[in-house]
Amino acid sequence: MNQGNNTFTQPSEFVIVGFPGIQPEYYNLTAWLFLFLYVITVGGNSLLVVLFAVEHSLQKPMYIIMVSLALSDIGFDTVALPKIIARYWWNDGSISYHTCMIQTHIIHFFGTLNSLIMMTMALDRSLAICFPLRYPVLMTNRIMTCISIISWMAANIGPGTATFNYSQLVPYCKSNKILHIYCDMVSLVLLSCGDISSIVLRSTSVAMLILLGPLSLIILSYACVIVTVMKMATLQGKLKTLSTCVTQGLIIFIYYIPRFVVYSTYLNASLVLTNDIRIGTTVFYSLFPPLINPFIYCLRTKEIKQLLRRWVQRWTSNDLQKSNKISSITKKHTLGSEL
Repeated sequence: MNQGNNTFTQPSEFVIVGFPGIQPEYYNLTAWLFLFLYVITVGGNSLLVVLFAVEHSLQKPMYIIMVSLALSDIGFDTVALPKIIARYWWNDGSISYHTCMIQTHIIHFFGTLNSLIMMTMALDRSLAICFPLRYPVLMTNRIMTCISIISWMAANIGPGTATFNYSQLVPYCKSNKILHIYCDMVSLVLLSCGDISSIVLRSTSVAMLILLGPLSLIILSYACVIVTVMKMATLQGKLKTLSTCVTQGLIIFIYYIPRFVVYSTYLNASLVLTNDIRIGTTVFYSLFPPLINPFIYCLRTKEIKQLLRRWVQRWTSNDLQKSNKISSITKKHTLGSEL
C-alpha cells in the first residue's frame, strides 16, 4: 500500500470497524449476537429449501418464489456476517481490497434481488386474490421459475456497473477504515479523495430508483388486493385475506422505510445520523427480514404447518417403535436368563 500525505493510491486492504461506539468489553456479546442471527437465519431458511426439495406438494409458484427469497437471505448473511463476527471475536476486521470489492457487489446484488423478489411476491398474491379462477393459467411453475431466474440475472446489472465504477475511485484519503459491518458502495465513496458529492448523488439516486420501482408495483398490487377484498361478501373472507397481506406488508415496511431514512441522509445534508445509528438502522433492515421471513411467509402457512406436523408424528412413531423393539428384546433376554 503506497502511502504519502495520508493518501493511499490503492490500499492493499480495508478494515471493517463495525459499530464505533461499542466498547471492547461488549465485543464478545456482539459477536455472539451476530452469530445467533446467522445460525437462526440460515437454519430457518434452509429448512424451507429442504421442505421444498423433498415435498412435491410444495412445488407450486408461491413456494418457488419463497425458496428464491430463502436462498437470497442465506447468501446475504453468509457474505455479510462472518467478517464482522471475526472482527468482534478475534479483533480481525481486515479485508483485502479485492475481497472488499467482491463483497460490495454481492451485498448490493442481494439487496436488489430481495427488492425484485418482494415485488414478484406481491404481484403473485394480487393475481391469486384478484383473479383466482385465472391464476393457475397466469402463474404456472414454469412462469414463476423463469421470473425467478430473470430476477437473479437482472439483480447483477446495477451493482455490477456501480462496483466497477467504484473500483476506479483512487486515490483514497485519510483512512482505510470502513465504518460499517461490511463493505458497501457508500462507505468506499466516503474514503475517496476529491469531490464525491456527484458520485454520492448518482449512487444514491440509482439505489432509490431500484427501491422505488419495485415498491411502486408493490403498492399498486396491494391497492388492487384491497379493492378486491372490499368486494368480498363475507367478513371472514375479508379478514383471512387481509391477514395474509398484513404480514407481508410488515416485512415490506421493515425492508423499505428504514432504507429511505438512511438514503435520505446522503441526499439531504440537513438530515444527519450518527455512525452508530446509521449502522444500526442498516443492520435492522438488512438482517431482521431474513431472520423472520421463514416464519412470516412460510412456517405460518397451513400446508407447511401440516407437513411439519406429519414429520414430527412420523419421527415420534419411529422412536416409539424402536423403543418397543428394544423393550421386547430386553424382556426376552431377561426371561432367557431366568430360565
